[in-house]
Amino acid sequence: MSDPVIVGVDGSTSSLAAVDVAASEALLRGAPLRIVHAFGRPSAHPPSLAAPRGAGGSGPEPMVRGEVARAEVRAHEAAPGVEVTRSVVSGDPVEVLGIESRSATLAVVGSRGLSGFSGLLLGSTAVHLAAHGHCPLMVVRGRPDPAGPVLLAVDGSLAGEAAVEFAFAEAALRGAPLVALHVWNTWSERAYEGPGDPLTAVVADADRLREAEQHLLEEAVARCRTAYPQVPVELRLVRSRVRNALLDASRDAQLVVAGARGRDGFTGLLLGSVSQALLHHAHCPVAVVRGKE
Repeated sequence: MSDPVIVGVDGSTSSLAAVDVAASEALLRGAPLRIVHAFGRPSAHPPSLAAPRGAGGSGPEPMVRGEVARAEVRAHEAAPGVEVTRSVVSGDPVEVLGIESRSATLAVVGSRGLSGFSGLLLGSTAVHLAAHGHCPLMVVRGRPDPAGPVLLAVDGSLAGEAAVEFAFAEAALRGAPLVALHVWNTWSERAYEGPGDPLTAVVADADRLREAEQHLLEEAVARCRTAYPQVPVELRLVRSRVRNALLDASRDAQLVVAGARGRDGFTGLLLGSVSQALLHHAHCPVAVVRGKE
């Protein structure tokens, strides 16, 4: 049996929307869906005087019959025929999802939540899962254009190769075109986004820099273009600020795919600032894919 798609649920509207997406992703992959509900306080939060969920006769059984059962019904409605299993665990949701991700092909969560997933994108939960999870993470947010492309953020890094492969595979599964977007500016030459304006700073040879960035874009997708000849590909080279360009392009996409880490000044981080910006502000769902360390 193939590895499952897992989805974190807590009864919130956002997590139920994540169930819809996760069920569809499982159907596309011919994979089972595993619904994960973790109850208990996140380990990073201070204890309170309130009883934890599950205490006083509110153990896992009512939750299975309630929140998780509703999520299962929702999954069957979204993707009839998908095999669905449940996992109701007492523990920190971040740790529980991290463990579940070890045997998953994809993890899906909503952009807002209740209980253990509260403040998902306002705190460190999504960032932690994107940086430390053992499979790609998809955060369901925004209003995707179902007829839009899969948008791939290309940075040309070794770590970003896994994101390129995921984006092509996802476009093939969805029967969607792929837009490979690479953003360059004068900071590209200095390999970091330092002081000054990247759009107006003078470089010795802007044409040479543009040609180098075009070559980087073409090389980054060359292997996957051959492996997925059925996927229409648009190569888009834009001179702009990286985050601004990606967020703007996400308005017309059905999914954005980015690597967890990028090149330039962010290569030492587990999750780059561009990926974090997408998780917080993209106009459609975002998939963050970890590459080679």
